[in-house]
Amino acid sequence: MSTADAALAAAILPLVGGAQNVESVAHCMTRLRLGLLDPTLARDEELRALPGVLGLVADDDTYQIVLGPGPVGKVTRAFEALVAQGRSAEDLAERGAAIRASRKAANATPLKQLLRRIANIFVPLIPALIGCGIIAGLNGLLINLKWLPSVTPALAAIASGFMALIAVFVGLNTAKEFGGTPVLGGAVAAIVVFPGVAKIDAFGQPLSPGQGGVLGALAAAALAVQVEKWCRRWVPESLDVLLTPTLTVLLTGLVTVYGLMYVAGEVSTAIGDAANWLLAHAGAFAGFVLGGLFLPLVMLGLHQALIPIHTTLIEQQGYTVLLPILAMAGAGQVGAALAVYVRLRRNDSIRRTVKSALPPGLLGVGEPLIYGVSLPLGRPFVTACVGGAFGGGFIGLFNMLGTKVGATAIGPSGWALFPLLQGDKGLAETAAIYAGGLLVGYTTGFAATYLFGFDAQLLAEWNVPTETAAPERPVEDDLAPDANPRHPTPASPEGAKLPSSP
Repeated sequence: MSTADAALAAAILPLVGGAQNVESVAHCMTRLRLGLLDPTLARDEELRALPGVLGLVADDDTYQIVLGPGPVGKVTRAFEALVAQGRSAEDLAERGAAIRASRKAANATPLKQLLRRIANIFVPLIPALIGCGIIAGLNGLLINLKWLPSVTPALAAIASGFMALIAVFVGLNTAKEFGGTPVLGGAVAAIVVFPGVAKIDAFGQPLSPGQGGVLGALAAAALAVQVEKWCRRWVPESLDVLLTPTLTVLLTGLVTVYGLMYVAGEVSTAIGDAANWLLAHAGAFAGFVLGGLFLPLVMLGLHQALIPIHTTLIEQQGYTVLLPILAMAGAGQVGAALAVYVRLRRNDSIRRTVKSALPPGLLGVGEPLIYGVSLPLGRPFVTACVGGAFGGGFIGLFNMLGTKVGATAIGPSGWALFPLLQGDKGLAETAAIYAGGLLVGYTTGFAATYLFGFDAQLLAEWNVPTETAAPERPVEDDLAPDANPRHPTPASPEGAKLPSSP
């Protein structure tokens, strides 16, 4: 750990209220994430002025100081050591708990809480989806090339095993998230994929194993939590260990096989049919709208509603046709950042931010460019959305012309999505269309930002040498579901204010 890292950690600590105000310390790719007992004690402007601090981001739970992908780990370790040394026996835990509860109650909305819970159910599954998706892509490539025929069956089993039982994992996570016993949630969700359900008739038709998929598993596990809680209230304590799990699995299981599986199956089928119809009949327009609106959805946290839809499409078709379109939002962001780099050629500080944020941006990590470049400037955020819209329209057009471009897993985007691409045509054609969409997104985002992303006032305020320019804006790392950027209007060298919107 360098002296500079330790010095930065020491400078940050008093500006967030001291060790007694720090409840938790963590970090991600670029952020030092702090749980502060009283966030109002943090001195934002003084923190932004520290050399090495790229910006601030806050959500409902954490105060986040953006340090960049290199220093963040070292500064975090030094900061943790200082906090451990600086905390007194009389800390603010009790007062902080009340402040946090009050703040969360004021900021949380029912919709946001529901979407966050949905994200908490599915996000832990993403590593397995990515791993299995890449293996499935590798297996498809080997089959197409007719290489290693003795190995491909094993790869197929490895890639498909998780997807065959994903409903069980969804059930476990759902029960855990809603306050039930995870294994009971997994038990009722397992009914959905049990082969024996084929012998059961519901609504005059035999059920199919897997009918309803992850949506059926989610509904079954959520119902199981409610049944379990009811049993805990009414079953005598002496019989609780026997009756509660039995009644939970029995009652929920009957509702699942004679209702939820059928209803969830119809919903899942409707989602798949709607996605296919939309892209087949209005692919270019749908892609334009989806690609253009994805960044604002992320800013509002509403993109989490798409996670079950992606998972349902992957379960049904083997890939989601929506993710490559939505990934074009990141391409527009890259193009916009490049235009900012060119237009603000005298501002070395912002240009350094762009250079540091571009590599993760190319790999689909969009927050550094959002919070570090486009959003604080206002107009470039809108023009970045324009780039995403044209990139999404490009891919949507090819879907409309009969070539589906999909992804076998959710999570990665940008260049990182190439190993997960799959469609109804060859891998080369699928990858070429996706690459074309990226190129359109880059080009359009650059052109729109270069031509329309700056007015005279914006250039006058920001296209100045580093020593007189406004401080660098936040740089972020991953599309956090509930990110709420702190981006007060930055001051110009002359004290003028940058418009917060185009």
